[in-house]
Parts: sequence; structure tokens; C-alpha cells
Amino acid sequence: MTDMFDTRETRDPDEREAELFRRLPGHLAKAISAAPGLASHLDGVDPATVTSRAGLARLPVLRKSQLMAAQKANPPFGGFVAMGRAPERVFLSPGPVFEPQSAGADPWGAARALFAAGFRPGDVVHNSFAYHMTPGGFILDLGARALGCTIFPAGTGNSETQAEAMAVLRPRGWCGTPDFLKVILDKAVELGLDCSSVKVAQVSGGALFPSLRDEYTARGIAVTQCYATADLGVVAYETEAGKGVVLNEDFILEIVRPGTGDPVAPGEVGEIVVTSFNASYPLVRFGTGDLSKVLDERSPCGRTNTLIAGWMGRADQRTKVKGMFVDPEQVAAIVRRHSEIGRARLIVARAGEQDVLSLKIEVDQGGGAPAGLADAVAGSLREVTKLGGRVEPVAPGSLPNDGKVIEDARDYA
Repeated sequence: MTDMFDTRETRDPDEREAELFRRLPGHLAKAISAAPGLASHLDGVDPATVTSRAGLARLPVLRKSQLMAAQKANPPFGGFVAMGRAPERVFLSPGPVFEPQSAGADPWGAARALFAAGFRPGDVVHNSFAYHMTPGGFILDLGARALGCTIFPAGTGNSETQAEAMAVLRPRGWCGTPDFLKVILDKAVELGLDCSSVKVAQVSGGALFPSLRDEYTARGIAVTQCYATADLGVVAYETEAGKGVVLNEDFILEIVRPGTGDPVAPGEVGEIVVTSFNASYPLVRFGTGDLSKVLDERSPCGRTNTLIAGWMGRADQRTKVKGMFVDPEQVAAIVRRHSEIGRARLIVARAGEQDVLSLKIEVDQGGGAPAGLADAVAGSLREVTKLGGRVEPVAPGSLPNDGKVIEDARDYA
């Protein structure tokens, strides 16, 4: 076991789970009374009944599209910021969506992730995340400062100046998108500058490909990644164990079937839905739109919180077919109509210069699909989507475990 940020990281998982759901009813009650937008979204919910995952799963998922609509109707935050808790900063992300920065030394929970990445008090940290409009730079900046580090707020771009500053300041740590550190280091080589002081790096906002990680390792830099959003902060983080990403403390994470709020079985890919305990910005069952899965194991590093696979794509699979949009919610509606269906996958392809639909359904009925089921499901497909298509029953477990309920197989080349 390595050093930990605090003792909470190594708690018994059952103890952590029980503590979170002891806190949740009181948190929900205060949030509903203080944030009118959330109160409207959770209209009719009795917080006292939300004491388990089953109780939480009965609450509606809050989609970013709904949050954006609420903000447009009631700017700037749509009533989702607790009254009497003015944010310290306000950011604007594409959408547009406004995000508040809550009070506190580490409002996005980044210090824990940085510690797991190898950052330590006294380190000089070169931060190349953007500080303009969006919160990326501040998320890591405040976390590093809370950890006791000195920050160089470099921001994005201007690799030559960044390399020159790095050569002078000699930072041990670096933060930014996965590929930009290579840009800076390559520029340093071109300019004849020594930037070998960097030993640890925390990256996010893009894919850290194995070949790029290997290149950093060859340069003596241990690179880890965190999964963060502008709304929630650092949700999960990688450790030196290099096995999945560990859920941050003070979050309840669910993996749900895309287009629904229904939790999937452990190990199945679905959308990441997070409930936070942020009293100023209390997001409840917030759908991130990102795909992942829970790993049925604990991190070898000794941290005991939920281990997930990291980012596995986007859950928003809305697809236009014959001029009409088809959504994951519609596929979910078809499945709900037919209890015989386990999982389903709608495939959009081309035949004879026309879009064609094929709905594959997993049916666990021993002897195969019941007579007439395919025709009945085809009727539901047409009724729900207003588009016809072929229904193909398949064996349980035969559909890919990638979170997709709509696959666009058309060749756009």
C-alpha cells in the first residue's frame, strides 16, 4: 500500500456506502429547499425515502440539455445553485452552460487526484490547462494549491514561451491535456532547453494513448489521468497502480443504460450518472453523457472506492435516419414494452442508397424467442420511431458490451 491522501481512501467499502446513504436524505432535503430549480426537477420526491441505491434509482436523471434549458429560462444557473451561496467564480462552457465555482480551498476535489498522481507539498506545478472562461485551469490550480504546491498558471498555447518558463522554473509537476506536454518538451529539445525537471504529470480532457504514455515514461515522467467535468469536478482518478480510475470521495456513482435512468449490472457499459454532496451546487443523478463500466475489483494501490474503467465514449447516440432523429430513449421505450427483451441494439445501415434499420434483441427464453415476438417488437419499433425496420432475436450476451444502443454502421467515406 502506498501513502494515501487521507484515511477515507482505505475505508471498508460497506462503511463508505452506508455513510453516503446516511447523509443523502438530509442533503437532498436541504438542496430541495435551497435550490428551486432542483426542487422543480425533483417535484414529488420525499428525501426521507432515498436511503439506498434502489431509492436513488427512482429519481429522474438530470441531463445537461435540461440544465441548459433551465439556465436559458432562468439565467444564469436555472435555480440549481443554492440560494445564499454566491459562487466565487462563474465559468462558461460550450452549450452554452454556466458553471459556478463553490467556496473552499479545493472545491472540485482535485487535491486527492494530484496526490495519487505523485504530486507533493512544495512542488512547483506548471499548469497548462485553460484559464479562460472554462474552469479546467482552476480545477487543477486550486487542487494543487490546497496540496501545498506552487503554481505557474501557464494556460494553453505558446509552446516556445512555456518551454522557456519550464527551463527556468524547473517544475516537478505538470498538468494539461495528454498531448500538449509532448509539444512543450519537443519544443524544448528544438530550442536546446533543459526541461527534464518534470517527473509527474496529471492529464485530462483527451485520450492518453498507450504509445504516448510510453514516450513520457521513457522521458522519466509518470503520467496519470483523471476523469473530470466542469459541473462536478474530479469524479475519478488514476493511481500509480495503472488499473482503472478510482472514484473520488463524496460522490455516488451509478452506471445506467443510455437513454434511461436504469442502473445496469456490474461490468456492463453504460452512462456515468453522479450524485454530488456539494451543498452550493447540489447535482443529483447528473448524467455526464460519458460511458464507462464498474470493474469488479479494487485498485491494487490499496484505495477501496469504486473502480471504473475510465472514459469509454459518449452516451449521446442520437442519430438521424431518413431525415428523422432516433434517440436511445426510444430504444429504451421499445425494450420496456416487451419484458422478454434483455438488451437491444438498433443498427442503422445503408442498402440500395436508402437508410435501413435493424433492431437486434437479446432474448433469454431457453428455446429461443417466443413465436410472434419479432413481429410484435417490429410493430413497436415503427410506432415509437415512426420508421420501419427488421427485428432480429439474438442469444443473451451476444451484443457487444460497449454501451451502445444505437450503432451507425453507414459508410460516410
